[in-house]
Parts: sequence; structure tokens; C-alpha cells
Amino acid sequence: MKIEDVRRTAYSMPLTSPSYPKGPYRFFNREYFIITYRTDPAALEKVVPEPLKVTDPIVKYEFIRMPDSTGFGDYTETGQVIPVEFEGKKGGFVHSMYLDDEAPIAGGRELWGFPKKLAKPSFAVESDVLVAKLNYGSVLCACGTMGYKYEALDKDAVLKSMLAPNWMIKIIPHVDGSARICELVEYYLEDVTIKEAWTGPAALGLFPHAICDVAKLPVLEVLSAVHIKSDLTLGLGKVAYDYLKD
Repeated sequence: MKIEDVRRTAYSMPLTSPSYPKGPYRFFNREYFIITYRTDPAALEKVVPEPLKVTDPIVKYEFIRMPDSTGFGDYTETGQVIPVEFEGKKGGFVHSMYLDDEAPIAGGRELWGFPKKLAKPSFAVESDVLVAKLNYGSVLCACGTMGYKYEALDKDAVLKSMLAPNWMIKIIPHVDGSARICELVEYYLEDVTIKEAWTGPAALGLFPHAICDVAKLPVLEVLSAVHIKSDLTLGLGKVAYDYLKD
């Protein structure tokens, strides 16, 4: 393979058999179960990086089913998003993500900097209850439940909330182990269609684990819950702040 061929074809690892295809990345019938809860402000201050600002001691715990996505396939994901503010814009800081599929783990980390780890989330309807769990190996780390389709929500209001910006920290190390790239990345969901939106009574339990540390942002009070079905495109990001630039 010539140097010119490497330059022309390289976009992901491995060079000759990338872990995921090029985008755009479109999701069909993407299903969210999001529980908003109040947490310890001191715990938030330890994990939200400047120049982002914590506005309220709030966390959104998300379970997401993605049965049909271009390039990434069929998988389930879960994690924590923290409402923050950056340069006058309100949005969410993606703090943690756990999922069960190699392609979106590799693509999410390499392209955007999503904090993805391999685990075993699940998402199902059991009789009259929506039940979602996160297992890291054999250990239960999170369990969320919600009354199934108790009350319909305003789709326009839900759509507006999904169009807000999101941020995360993209870190790519140098060969000596130091940070070669350390950036605050901003991205948006695009071409969003809300098919269904529901709320109902909900509960969330987070359990201590040495590696899967979702319980370090403890649940003090469940504030609300939503169950959404949608189609959308995951927009590519932009660099909002470079931590290594003088």
C-alpha cells in the first residue's frame, strides 16, 4: 500500500478493515427512557470540567434502544447526561455511556469523543412497566422503571429539548501516553422526528461498582421521566474548546 493510499483511505482503525463505516449516521425507531433526578452538587462539581458550568444539581439518566441504525446496527446504550451551560447556551454534558456493540463504541470514541465503555444494558416492557437495566459483567449497576405510557407529552416541547447542544471531552493519547488531543466537542441531533412521547411514575436505583461508577452521582430525588420514540441523525461535532492550546 502506497503512502498516498494510506492518506486517501484512512479514517478509522484498523486501516484495512475499519470498525465502522463513514457517516451520516441515521437512527430509526430510536427509543429513549430518560429519568431526571436531583443529585449532590459537590459530586457534580468533581466531574463537570470547565469551561462548562453546572446550572442545577440535576442528572438525566438515559436508557436508549437503537434497533435500526446505519453503520452501527442494533444495540442498547445507557449513561448519564448533566445539564450545563457554555457561553450562554444551555445543553448537556455527556458524562458516561455504556453499550453492547463494538462499532458505535469505536466510532463514538474516535469521531466525537463519546465516553463509551462495553457493558450489558437492557430495555424492555414487562406487563405495564418499562424496565431498563445496566449490568457490568454479572453485576447490576443501574435499574430504572416507569409506568408504561401513562400520559402523553407535547411532542413539540420534547423536540425542542432534543435540539439543544451537547458537549463531551475528546481525548486521544500520544504514543508516549500524554494527551495529544484534549478537546471539548459540541454536537447536535439533526432531522429529528418525534413519533411518541410519554411520561409516568418512575424510579431509579444506582449501585456502587469499582469500574462502572454511575452511583457516584447519587439519586436524591426522582424529578421526572420520559419515554420517547424517534427517528434522527447524529450530527458530526465541532471543537468548542481546546484544552491543550495556550
